[in-house]
Amino acid sequence: MIWLIAFFAIVLLVAGFEMFLVLALPTLAAKEAFYGTLPDAVLIQKVVGGINHSTLLAIPFFIFAAHLMGAGRIAGQLTHLMRVFLGHTRGGMGQTTIGASMAFGSVSGSAPATVAAMGRIVYPEMRASGFSERFGLGLVVASAETALLIPPSITLIIYGWITGTSIAQLFAGGLAVGLCLGLAFAMMVSIQARRRGLQGAGRQPWAARITALWEAKWALGMPIIILGGIYSGVFTPTEAAAVSVIYAIFVEMIVFRDLNWSKLVEVTENSAVATSVIFVLLAVGGLLSYFVTLAQIPDQITALLETVNAGPIIFLIVVNVCFLIAGMVIDPNSALLILVPPLYPVAMAFGVDPVHFGMIVTLNICIGMITPPFGLDIFVASSTLDKPVLSIIAGVWPFVAVNIIVLLIVTYVPEISLFVPNLIFR
Repeated sequence: MIWLIAFFAIVLLVAGFEMFLVLALPTLAAKEAFYGTLPDAVLIQKVVGGINHSTLLAIPFFIFAAHLMGAGRIAGQLTHLMRVFLGHTRGGMGQTTIGASMAFGSVSGSAPATVAAMGRIVYPEMRASGFSERFGLGLVVASAETALLIPPSITLIIYGWITGTSIAQLFAGGLAVGLCLGLAFAMMVSIQARRRGLQGAGRQPWAARITALWEAKWALGMPIIILGGIYSGVFTPTEAAAVSVIYAIFVEMIVFRDLNWSKLVEVTENSAVATSVIFVLLAVGGLLSYFVTLAQIPDQITALLETVNAGPIIFLIVVNVCFLIAGMVIDPNSALLILVPPLYPVAMAFGVDPVHFGMIVTLNICIGMITPPFGLDIFVASSTLDKPVLSIIAGVWPFVAVNIIVLLIVTYVPEISLFVPNLIFR
């Protein structure tokens, strides 16, 4: 059965059907072919149940907050702050790009939003500082991936919803892994700057740094509220998401006054569209997960691995290969919905920690966001920067290689993912 469903889905994907139909139609066909006696009401319950979860309320709030900040002044303030603190290092503007993307990711949770908000600001400055077009484009796209790891990550929220893993613990693990990925990119920038003989700007005095911190106080307030509220127990992740929207509206409309009512309506509409796309997929994903369980696919995968005497090491290799391939052809949320339900129970059977598995999955999603032919961030950058897609693809390959190295390290050194969660929660 599984092979017939997979073949049907591939045919629909190649034919250019929308992703929610690629997920839904094979599932409905499987119901008619193999579970004809199953009442239609059950399908409706699973579709509705796929999005009827309080945890998922965080997603539209964080998407709305990200759009609000992208339309206002917060992104520029974060970039200036990072430039003041990192601009003097070798390849300073490249390091600033990484730091600013990580900072914006800590208030948006969205890689595409980070590319759109930061690309216009940092790419021209990187080119002016001496970086090549190829490397600059690749860095803008790749550094935005850290938004998927550093809290509040929408990807980690979806993974937590699918698996029942604590969102707060996932956020703690993502913080450490995101910093590791950022450091790996920083090493690439240093190597590239040395090859091109690039130097940083002059070191800023502490008076200028303190001034920059004070000027960015409203921008820095967002991650402090979100992370501080969650880890102190004041907010749940969903409540923190709602507070972030109120804070973003207050800062951009009242403090900075960069956002008027007409612009707020436009931002709200764009956020609603982005949220609808995700929730349609999640609704269909609830139905897909039900049939995955009904068909006992996790048990079949476990039995197959036991037959070939495969242990956790081989299994995690299989997981990475599956996600890397999926990331090349489908969007990240669809990859989560298709692959996590059958693979997560197998990972638990092999004794893999759910937070560690979440970091492996999310790093694979990061790679998929920048991997051709369908890496979403590639097309966002092309639209934002008005650059050919092929030019961006040429720039991302070295970063894909670095991502894979980091992925392998995180996969087989679980302490990287678990150190911060164990420190805070256990």
